[in-house]
Amino acid sequence: MRGSWRVGRIAGIEVGIHYTWLLALFIFTWLLGQGFSTTYPGWYTYFYWIAGFLATFTLFICVLIHELAHSLVARSRGLAVSSITLFILGGVSNLAEEPANPGVEFVMAIVGPLTSLVLGFIFWIIWYVITRTWVLPVFSVHIPAGKQTLGLAIAGFLAYTNIALAIFNLLPGFPLDGGRVFRSIIWRATGNLYKATNIASIIGRVFGWGFILAGVVLAIFTRFGFLNGLWFIFVGWFLNSAADNSSLEVTLKEHLSGVLVAQIMEKDIETVRPDTTIDYLVQTIFVQKRKRAVPVVENETLVGVITISDIKTLPPEKWPVTPVLQVMHREPIHAVKPEDDLNMAMKLMAQYDLNQIPVLTQGKLVGMLTRADVINYLQLSQELHIKGRNKTNPPGSAGKP
Repeated sequence: MRGSWRVGRIAGIEVGIHYTWLLALFIFTWLLGQGFSTTYPGWYTYFYWIAGFLATFTLFICVLIHELAHSLVARSRGLAVSSITLFILGGVSNLAEEPANPGVEFVMAIVGPLTSLVLGFIFWIIWYVITRTWVLPVFSVHIPAGKQTLGLAIAGFLAYTNIALAIFNLLPGFPLDGGRVFRSIIWRATGNLYKATNIASIIGRVFGWGFILAGVVLAIFTRFGFLNGLWFIFVGWFLNSAADNSSLEVTLKEHLSGVLVAQIMEKDIETVRPDTTIDYLVQTIFVQKRKRAVPVVENETLVGVITISDIKTLPPEKWPVTPVLQVMHREPIHAVKPEDDLNMAMKLMAQYDLNQIPVLTQGKLVGMLTRADVINYLQLSQELHIKGRNKTNPPGSAGKP
């Protein structure tokens, strides 16, 4: 997720925080501090802020555990997990690919809410022990002004919130965990991931609009409900947006299924040698031929790729004396083969944030595949209602009538 900072690794999985997480930390600390001041009167003022901060921070730790459960199960089923990102609405596990079958998706999705339920039960036990025995000094800090404790407030909040999050995530709207469970069931019944995703996404949009409507009602017609209303509207917008994006992603995969890289790659490509000057590259290829990326070849072997972005920081006065070798992308060079499926090529481009990728046959450069090529193909396939051309009949080849 763009705008995120890496904070460490857990079980080999990179953990990052999005800048919106900092906003959430501040907002929830303030809201919970206000809430604790009403529920637990008689504390010192600074205790409300401490309680709000500790409750918020611990809640996000619970969210991280929830996402770790998803990620570890996914990895145990052979799926690569690139990272976990915490943001204003919770957390997200970034998978390199979608589950290959409905059984894997079901297990991977259901483990998240179950983890939240277990966490809620654990915090309920802590809350119960504090109320009955007043032990566990780590959680129980006595306040002279009253009978309640800081630990009691935080444990009660976390018990309630984790159980509420589990219930919320079990709603059958995609892309919530419950929506993924629902999609896996439909997928199993129909054998069609595309149809299952569309149905689950429609239900996700229904829930999204429901949250938006509830938010408007709360904001306008209830006392002190403005902030809660805005939060409901924001959650509803997120559900709608995520459902649309998920549906679009599966639609694209459907259109690209069975399409080979060879069918849409650019075969007539420009190349340069490592000793070519930047000035020649810019004037002859980037400007005149409107290319944005050029393979660098030496003795018919691909040794790098140079793009417009690579030379942006180089002053123009240095272009005539600077060879391509000094600024080009070197190994590892991510490449595909002509017979590779286009979905696989797009996944590789997305994983490494590439706008173009070389196409190699036995180490020799035979073409370039760009995002623009894929977009042009998608536009054409949608206009002509093409879904996954037959691999043995690429466009332009002679086929049976």
